[in-house]
Amino acid sequence: MFEDRGYKRTFYSAPQSVTSLFAAFLEPSITVSVVVGAGRLGVKVAQAFRARGDIGLEFLGHFDARADERADDAAFQRLGCLHQVGPYTCAQGVHEVCITLPLGSQPRIVALLARVQGTTASVFSVPDVFGISIIQGRLQDMNGVPVVGLCETPFTGTNRLVKRLSDILLASGILVLIAPVLALIALGIRLSPPGPVIFRQRRNGLDGGEIVVYKFRSMRTQDDGAVIRQATRDDARITPCGAFRRRTSLDELPQFVNVLQERMSIVGPRPHAVAPNEQYRRLIKASQVRHKVKPGITGRAQAHGLRGETHKTDKMQARVEYDLEYLRNWSLGLDLQIIARTVKVCSSTATRMERPQTCRCASGPPGPKGAPARPLGVKETWERPGVSS
Repeated sequence: MFEDRGYKRTFYSAPQSVTSLFAAFLEPSITVSVVVGAGRLGVKVAQAFRARGDIGLEFLGHFDARADERADDAAFQRLGCLHQVGPYTCAQGVHEVCITLPLGSQPRIVALLARVQGTTASVFSVPDVFGISIIQGRLQDMNGVPVVGLCETPFTGTNRLVKRLSDILLASGILVLIAPVLALIALGIRLSPPGPVIFRQRRNGLDGGEIVVYKFRSMRTQDDGAVIRQATRDDARITPCGAFRRRTSLDELPQFVNVLQERMSIVGPRPHAVAPNEQYRRLIKASQVRHKVKPGITGRAQAHGLRGETHKTDKMQARVEYDLEYLRNWSLGLDLQIIARTVKVCSSTATRMERPQTCRCASGPPGPKGAPARPLGVKETWERPGVSS
């Protein structure tokens, strides 16, 4: 968060300069810091400072107008009142002053800045934004007016270009490679119960706008109305071959075409049908922030195994948290990592499906009446194919 500062040295000769240079690198650089304010926010900053104490940061204590017994920190060390910050900073060689006063204390903050700016210390203002889901927070200049962004898409400027180019190149290459697979799946659907090969469904995309998403049809019905019943395990609407496609995510392959259409990205929050998405908007805080970016064929949640049914709110809440974390930390490397993990998850699912059911039993002491005996210390173990969609 804060940059460490070394000490300036004067060199008088070449040998002395080299020696002093190595000494400057070997000697640990200590950054001395204080916190103005001992409220809840000041305590958080102080705890962060103490956690960094072993990497060259020395935290001296708080400046606050309150008495020691009113402070919110059990380890509170009061250095003085607010008007003493400036003189103390000069006398003790403080490098960093962190102001954690509430915004309602603006007159005091202005007076404090006037004192501290008379020193060489760096000054930081710590806003109380705990409890706010900050996405790509940054300070911007709008015609001379400082603006603090709290919720913004990561795909602006160069990042937007990198994201789009990677989508085009990867989607084009993948479509060429899987073309035979697409043809075989389409043929299989043609030979299955009557219906179209491609299922089209309205879902919410970038900025919440409606998009049409393609999937290989895996069900006998094509729900896309005001009320959509989620597919469940052993759902009678799913065709036999459709169950395999859903479990292995092969039904999602046509969405690479959606990527080339600019409706979707390869990696991003998974889109939901319009009807359930509106339901989640009312139940889950910040769920609509996911729409700050294009939806993806796969996402961070899916790469961590969160796939299939979301009939319980806590399951959807977990997915939203993963999606928001993706927005906060996006990078091209993260996208590639999610793609690799998704391939691994889908491959392991397909492997589990191919494993037959087995029962490992052996003779031994008598079991329940009418049942075969089993030995001591050996439990009956069943292996079932994995079920996910």
